Formats: sequence, C-alpha cells, structure tokens
Amino acid sequence: MELKDQLATINNRLKSALVGVAICQISKRLYLRATLPPKPNSTKTKPHQQWISIGVYASEDGFKRAEAEAYKLGGLIACKEFKWELYLKSPGDSSVKYVKDWIDKFEKFYFQTHQRNHQTETTWKIDYFRVFNKLEQWEVLNSGKILDLVKSTRPDTKTRKRTCMALSALARFAKIEINLKPYAGRYNPKKVAPRDLPDDAIISQHFYQIEDEAWRWVYGMLATYGLRNHEVFRLDFKALARGDYIVNVGENSKTGARRVWPCFPEWFEQFNLQKIILPQVNLDRSNAEVGHAVTVWFHRHIPFQPYNLRHCWAVRTLEFGLDISLASQQMGHSAQVHSELYHHWISERHHQRAFELMMHRSDRPTVPIVLGYSKDVKLL
Repeated sequence: MELKDQLATINNRLKSALVGVAICQISKRLYLRATLPPKPNSTKTKPHQQWISIGVYASEDGFKRAEAEAYKLGGLIACKEFKWELYLKSPGDSSVKYVKDWIDKFEKFYFQTHQRNHQTETTWKIDYFRVFNKLEQWEVLNSGKILDLVKSTRPDTKTRKRTCMALSALARFAKIEINLKPYAGRYNPKKVAPRDLPDDAIISQHFYQIEDEAWRWVYGMLATYGLRNHEVFRLDFKALARGDYIVNVGENSKTGARRVWPCFPEWFEQFNLQKIILPQVNLDRSNAEVGHAVTVWFHRHIPFQPYNLRHCWAVRTLEFGLDISLASQQMGHSAQVHSELYHHWISERHHQRAFELMMHRSDRPTVPIVLGYSKDVKLL
C-alpha cells in the first residue's frame, strides 16, 4: 500500500472513532490538524483549525507514531485538558515549522550576515518584518500560507512587490519550494501619480516662517541637499560646522556614505546651515523611526511632505543641467531609479527652462549656413 493510501486509511479510522483529529503530510513531515483554542499571543479569540508539528517523517513508523499522537490529542481535547504548552516547542528545535520560529531564525541569520546598524535595522523592519508580521505567527509555515498572504495584496503595487521579495527570502531560508515571480507584478515607480511640487520661492518663504530654530535648520538642509528624512541626522557635522558646504552622509544612512552638493549653493549661507541646531529627536532609533519624527513635524507645520523637498532638489538639478548619473549618486540610488522617479515629474516649465539654458550656452553648436540659398529658400 502506498503512503498516501496508508494516510487515507488512518484518517478514516480517526474519523470513524470521532477523534476530531486528522493527520496531514506537508513535504516529507506529518502534522496533526484539529480545532484548537488560539495559540499564545494570537489575535484570535475563538477555537479554529490549526496544525501541530509532531516532528516525524511520512514513513511506516511515522504513520504509527502520528496515529498514536492523534488519539492522544483527541483525548486531551475531549477531556478539556489540552494546553498549547504541551506542543509548542522551542525555536531551536529543527523540527519546528511555526511561522514565528522561522521568523526568529531568519532574523538571527540576517544579522549574522549583515552588520547591525541603523541602516540594516530599518531594512529588516520595513522590508522584511513588516511583511512577516502579517502571517499567523503560530501556524505552520508552508507554501499555502505564503501564497495566501501574497494574494491578499493588490496586484501591481509596491506592497505586492515587497511582499513577494520578503516571502521569497523566507521561503528559501525555510527550504519551502515556491515561485512568487509570477505574482510580483509590474509595479513601477513611474506609475505613481506626480506630486504637486512647491516652487523654489515657496520653499524659501516657508523656511523664514518656521519659528523653531532647530526645525528651521532641518528644513533648510532637506531643501538645499535633497536628503532623506533621517539623513539630516546622519551627517558629518564637524565638517559642516567648519563651513564645508559639501555634506558627507554617513555609512549608517539607507544607502551608505556619499557626498552631496547644495542646489542652490546660496541657500547654504542664506539659511545659515553652518550653524547646526538639532531638534530633540532620539537618534538611537532606526532610520525609519528617526525619519518618521520628521514626517510628523512637517505634517503639523508645513503644507507639503518632507520628501517633496527631495523631489524638488532632483528636478532642480535637471534644470541646472547636472548629469543624471551624478545626481543619482548624490541622492543615493541608481541612474535607472533616478530616471524612473523624476523624469515624469518634469513639467513644461522645466523643459522650457532647460531649453533656454541650452540655447544660451556660449559653446553651443551654431546653425549651418549654406551658401547660394536665401532665407526664403529660393535659389539665387
């Protein structure tokens, strides 16, 4: 008798005996399935179908052990003596396949292969844990649970793409075979609706209207250098205080160390950016949390988002004619990302301004003169 037939026979016996427990095979291992009370830390309040790992393989001996465990579990349920403490194993047990255990193991592996700092902690929290936390923590991790979470996100969105990326990494780590590439979709930042960016006069006006000196300095730095929210707190302040108008972003920023030039350079002096005054923000937190403090302050005091200042810096560099490859390096991303993110934000006035600058260049090519023809194109 084949293994699948043996499993069906055992489950029929359990059903006839009204045990209330079934045996399931996932990959090469066997699990018990029954209606059980919520696991510890679960958000659910009522009993529901759940899985229990018993740490045995699908084999002749494994089936015997599984059937015995099924009767044992059924007896505990019938006598109302079931407790999860009897079945939840420690995360170090290699047979455990609960979601929470795999997440804990993956987090440990991630920081064993990545230096722990503000940058990697933000990546872990935003790109991985925020996705993993949507899984039922005390369910058995399998391809079905992974695919269900992917399908719960809207197709062709940043959320769907990030979910597929994170869960693919977790599945590889847990040696679960699943291909999520067909579900990742066609999300592209170019499809994001263009923002209504403030012009430079409005940006300057708001700077002088900010009463708090520290937040005025933060605003000025974001406007002048196009930094990410958290990066204004991750700079080489000593060089800046000496009057070096080229800022050095630290290694613990989102995309590592880099140098950024001011655009406009006049704002460095007009906004008195050499005089560093930091607001009271807890800097011993992740980049995401530090950046969120900036977002909250802007929401309360400025009629546009802090990232709009970053977008304005990018568009301004295009108006000035800065090469895309240089601008992208200063912003901390690739030239492809830079093009996708910002080219579709250039309005007609930006094109006109770039055209005027190009035409007024003293070294621009001159129009050819063809001898023997007049201006009305008639032969002389």
